[in-house]
Amino acid sequence: MNECYYDKRMDFFYNRTKTDTADEWTGPQLIGVLCFGTFFCLFIFISNSLVIAAVVRNKRFHFPFYYLLANLAAADFFAGIAYVFLMFNTGPVSKTLTVNRWFLRQGLLDTSLTASLVNLLVIAVERHMSIMRMKIHSNLTKKRVTFLIISIWAIAIFMGAVPTLGWNCLCDITVCSSLAPIYSRSYLVFWSVLNLVVFFIMVVVYIRIYMYVQRKTNVLSSHTSGSISRRRTPVKLMKTVMTVLGAFVVCWTPGLVVLLLDGLNCTDCGIQHVKRWFLLLALLNSVMNPIIYSYKDDEMWATMKRMICCSSEDRSQERRSSRIPSTVLCRSTDISGHYIEDGIIQGTICGKGDLGDKGNS
Repeated sequence: MNECYYDKRMDFFYNRTKTDTADEWTGPQLIGVLCFGTFFCLFIFISNSLVIAAVVRNKRFHFPFYYLLANLAAADFFAGIAYVFLMFNTGPVSKTLTVNRWFLRQGLLDTSLTASLVNLLVIAVERHMSIMRMKIHSNLTKKRVTFLIISIWAIAIFMGAVPTLGWNCLCDITVCSSLAPIYSRSYLVFWSVLNLVVFFIMVVVYIRIYMYVQRKTNVLSSHTSGSISRRRTPVKLMKTVMTVLGAFVVCWTPGLVVLLLDGLNCTDCGIQHVKRWFLLLALLNSVMNPIIYSYKDDEMWATMKRMICCSSEDRSQERRSSRIPSTVLCRSTDISGHYIEDGIIQGTICGKGDLGDKGNS
C-alpha cells in the first residue's frame, strides 16, 4: 500500500520534483512582480466593479446577455482575488505552505478559469438562441438566467476542488507533476485537454454564428435604415463577445499548453522558465475584458463614464455646499433639485453643459 504525505509541507514536494521557487523569486524581481501584480489587481477590482454596476443601473442592460456579461465580470473580479492570494503565497513562501493552503491557492485559480470558460459557453448558447431567430436578446427569463449563473459557479467551484477531493498525487508521489508538485500528471492532462477542446468548440460556434448573421444582414440590406440599424445590433454584440473570447483564448492557451506538456512529462520543454510569464498573461486577460466592454459597446462606456463623472461631481458639490450658508441652500433647493432631477432623467448631468443651458433658460 502506498504511503500518503498529507502532513508534509510543500518544500518536500518541491525538492523532490526539483522545482525552482525561491532562487528566481527574490530581491528586485520579486518586488517588481508584486508591484506589477498589485497595480493590475486593483485595476481588475475597480473596472469589473464598474461593469457590474453599469449593468445593474442601466435598464437597457436588463437582458440575459448583459446579465451573463456581468457574471463574466464577476468571474474576472474573482480572478483578481485569486491573483492577490497567489502573490502573497508564491516565490520563497511556496515551500513553507501546507498542503491544504497550496490546494486553496491553486483551487482559486482553477475556479476563476472555469467560471470564465463556462460563462462564455453559456453566452454562446444565449447568442445562438437569439441570433438564429434574428433577435437582439433571447427569451430567457430572469429565473432561468439566475439558475444558469448559480450553475456556472457550482461547476466552477467543483472543478476547482477536484484535486482536493482526491485526484492528486499525495499517495503516489511517482506521478506528481513538476509545475504543480501535488497534482497528478493525469489530472493536468485531463484539465488542459478539456479546456482546449472547449476553446475550440466555442471558436467554431462563434464563427458559424457570425457568418450566419453576416449573411442574414446582407439579405436584409434593402430594408429601411431603421430596420438595418436594428438588424446590425446583434452583429455589434457578436463582435464584443468574439473579441472577449479571442482575448480569453490567446491569454489562456499558452498556459494550458504548458500544463499539458508537464502532464505528458516533457522534461526537455523548458516549462519552468516560461510558467510565470504565462501566468501573467492569464492575469492580463482579466484586465483586458473591461476595456473590451467599454471600447466595443458605446452604451456601456457612456454608463461607466456617467457613473465616474457623477460620483466626482457629487463629492465636489458636497464640498461646495458645506461652505454655503444654510439660508441660501433652503431658498435654492426646490429650483436646483428640479433641474438636477431633469438632468438625471435625461442622462445629461455629466454632459457638456446641457444642465447649465437649462438653468440659463
